[in-house]
Amino acid sequence: MAASTTFYSEQSANRRNSILLVILVCLFLGILGGAIGYALTGSQAGAVGAIVIAIVIGSLSAIGSYFVGDKLVLAASSAKPVSEEQAPQLYNVIRELTIAAGIPMPAVYIIQDNAMNAFATGRDPQHSSIAITTGLLNAMNREELQGVLGHELSHVRNYDIRFSLLVGVLVGGVALLSSFFLRYTFWFGGGRRSNNNDSGGGGALQLIVFVVAIILAVLAPIFTRLVQLAVSRQREYLADASSVELTRNPHGLESALAKLAGDTTVMKEANPATQHLYFHNPLMKLGANGNSLFSTHPPLVARINRLRQLTGEAPLPPSEASSIGAAS
Repeated sequence: MAASTTFYSEQSANRRNSILLVILVCLFLGILGGAIGYALTGSQAGAVGAIVIAIVIGSLSAIGSYFVGDKLVLAASSAKPVSEEQAPQLYNVIRELTIAAGIPMPAVYIIQDNAMNAFATGRDPQHSSIAITTGLLNAMNREELQGVLGHELSHVRNYDIRFSLLVGVLVGGVALLSSFFLRYTFWFGGGRRSNNNDSGGGGALQLIVFVVAIILAVLAPIFTRLVQLAVSRQREYLADASSVELTRNPHGLESALAKLAGDTTVMKEANPATQHLYFHNPLMKLGANGNSLFSTHPPLVARINRLRQLTGEAPLPPSEASSIGAAS
């Protein structure tokens, strides 16, 4: 009962954080657009017009990502569809976990890569896909495979897959708008300011807003990215906890995380645009580096200790924790 309460409390907190993140990123996009519009035109109409353009561009990008984002992710990862005849155990494990989670069977893909990893993508449980590397499929036993796939199916059930696609586009929109303004300022000196305002307070206000817009253009992409990564790490903790809820076996996932710590294989198909989707970050090992502000995933030791906390076990002994951290 205590474990179930923890699962639901973590899910509720994660949903609140996710909603706040989307609102925050949209707010940043609007403020940045308004500041840029006023800085370039010196008028409120220009500011409002820029806000509208920023929101429209962000919305169109989000809509495009909603419908085709998962296909682009799968193509970028060189994931190929696999049939049940080709991977019967994989299908069997996924099917039993989807029944436990109460979600439809996702499309199943294989990535020909010796590194151990997996990810889920899509816009909702009815339009979802799971991709797994041959390295993970061959290295994990059934209990460990259940733990990893339970984690990925939890992302599907919790709608993390939709969140990752949409917020990734919104954060990218902030970066694109900032880059446009900074490049425009570099090449054209901020454009021609309104002559009507040059002799009065309007010109001074426009200059102040122009400076503020430059500061926002530099800092906004960094800040929104940091907030996104912080929430992304919380979603990984939640998916681990939800995997235990589905499998009723925390030791399978814990063993899988420990086994990943010893995997030194570099993933060939990894890239910065999709690193946050994977079971663990394919671009760097997660020992001390996992504590970085720019890390998409928590450290492996922290994830294992969270699982042990949920089940009432003591944290890993220092010697064991340091060995996992050193191997990560």
